[in-house]
Amino acid sequence: MNKILKLVGLFAIAFSFNACNDLDTKPFVGEVSDLVYQDPANYKKVLAKLYAGLAVSGIEPQDGNVDLKGIDGGSQSYLRAYWYLQEFTTDEAIVGWGDPGLPDLHASSWTASNQWTSNFYSRALYQVTVANEFIRETSEAKLTSRGIANNSEIQLYRAEAKFLRALAYYHAIDMFGSVPFVTENDPVGAFLPEQISRTELFNYLETELKALESELPAPRANEYGRADQAAVWMTLAKLYLNAEVYTGTAKYSEAAVYAKKVIDAGYSLNSNYKQNFMADNHTSPELIFTINYDGNQTATWGGTTTIIHAQIGGNMNPADFGVDGGWSGFRTTPEFVGLFDGDENDKRRLLHSDGQKLEINEVGTFDNGYAVKKWSNLTSAGQPGKNLAHTDTDFGLYRLSDAYLMYAEAVTRGGSGDASLALSLVNELRNRAGASPVTALNLDFLLAERGRELFWEAHRRTDLIRFGKFTSGYNWAWKGNVKEGRDIEAYRALFPIASSDIVANTNLTQNTGY
Repeated sequence: MNKILKLVGLFAIAFSFNACNDLDTKPFVGEVSDLVYQDPANYKKVLAKLYAGLAVSGIEPQDGNVDLKGIDGGSQSYLRAYWYLQEFTTDEAIVGWGDPGLPDLHASSWTASNQWTSNFYSRALYQVTVANEFIRETSEAKLTSRGIANNSEIQLYRAEAKFLRALAYYHAIDMFGSVPFVTENDPVGAFLPEQISRTELFNYLETELKALESELPAPRANEYGRADQAAVWMTLAKLYLNAEVYTGTAKYSEAAVYAKKVIDAGYSLNSNYKQNFMADNHTSPELIFTINYDGNQTATWGGTTTIIHAQIGGNMNPADFGVDGGWSGFRTTPEFVGLFDGDENDKRRLLHSDGQKLEINEVGTFDNGYAVKKWSNLTSAGQPGKNLAHTDTDFGLYRLSDAYLMYAEAVTRGGSGDASLALSLVNELRNRAGASPVTALNLDFLLAERGRELFWEAHRRTDLIRFGKFTSGYNWAWKGNVKEGRDIEAYRALFPIASSDIVANTNLTQNTGY
C-alpha cells in the first residue's frame, strides 16, 4: 500500500474545509498556515491530503470529519460520484437503490439539483481549491521566506499538485464543459470566479500538462500511486482523443503520439486480467495511475468498497469477493451482456447469471439484470484484504490496455500512426482474454472492445459521447426511463453546473437545457 496515503492518518493538525461556492476558500489560515508550512516535513503530508481527496471524503470520514460540509461523507467521495456519473448513465451499470438522485441517472432525468452531479461538481472544484493553496504555498518566494528555497522534493510535490489540479479540471471539462476557473494567481478568500469556456479550458490543460512532462519523474520512477510522466501522457492522450467533442477540432494524431509514449514506457500487460481489480493489484505491471485504498488506513464507504459490496447480491457469496456482505445494488444491462455474444469464452466476461434474469423488468429488483463480478477484495492468491468491510483494492484510473485502445482508435479515426501496430495491440488484449483475433479495426468494433476491456472502470459515458452513441443512435434498457430504452435530449451530453453555485455566483451561466 502506498506510503503517501498512510501519511493522512498521521497528519494530526486539525483543519477542515467548507463546501465553497466561491471555489477558493483558504484551507489553512493565519498562524495555523504559517505553522504547517514552516516545517519542510509537513509538505509531503499536505500533498498526501491532495491525493487522499480522490479516495476519501475527509481525514476521518468515518467520524464525520469530512471535507465538504453538508454532504454525506460516503456520497461525497470523489471516485464514488465520478464512477456513478460515468457508469449509471450508460449501458454498463444500473442501480436498484432509490437513494435521492440515483434513479434519475439511469433514467436520464437528472436536473441541476441532482445530488450526484452536484456532489461531483463540488468535489472536483474542491480538489482544485486545495491544489491551488498548496501551489501558492510552495512558490520560490514563499519557500525563500521560510529559509527552505531550492528544495527539490518540495518542487516535485508542487508539480504533483499541478497534475492533480489538471486532473480535476480534465474531469470538469468532460462532465460540465464550462466551469468557474481559478489558479494560484487569483486572490485568496471569497470572490466570484469567472467562467472559462470549454475551449479555453482545453487550451489551458494542454499547456499545463505539456509543461508538467519535464517536471515530473519518468514513468514508474515515483512512489506507487503518485503522478509521473506516464500519468501526464495518459491525461493528454484522453484530452486529445476527446478534443473534437470538447472544442470541435479533432486531434487524433496528437492522441496517438501520447498513447504511444505510454505504450513505450515500460509497462506490460498482466497475464492475469482479473488481478488488475483485486486486493493486490498494486503489483500489476499495467497500472499507470491509481486511486489507492487500504482497508484500515483509508476506510471509506465510497471507492472500491462501494463497487465491490454493491455488485454482490442474490445467491452470490460475499466471501468469494473478500468482503463481509453484499449490498444488492449494481447490475448490468442486456445490451452490455450482448457485447460478448459470439465470444462467451472471453475471460473478461465477468458476469454472474446464476439466479439472475437477463432482462430488467423491474429496476429496483436485484435479480433483474446480470450481476458483475469484476472487482474483488481478494488477492490473486485467494486471501481476503485486511478489512472485510473496507477494501484494499486500488482503482486503476489509467492502465496500459486503455493506452492500447486509445492508440488503435486514434489511428483508425485517421490520426498518424501505424495501423498494423494498432491491430496488433488490440489482438494482444484479445489474446490475453482468450477471445478470437480480429483482422481489421473499425469504430463500432473499437467501442465494443472498450466496453469488454474497460467496463466498470469509469470510462463508458465519455466513450459513448465520443462515438456519438450516448444521447441517440444506441439505446439500452431503461435509458430515458423506458424499458427498451429511448433517445434522450442532446443537451444531456453535459451535466448541469450545481444549482447552488448558479445562485451563489452571478458570473456563471448554466449549461443549455438545465
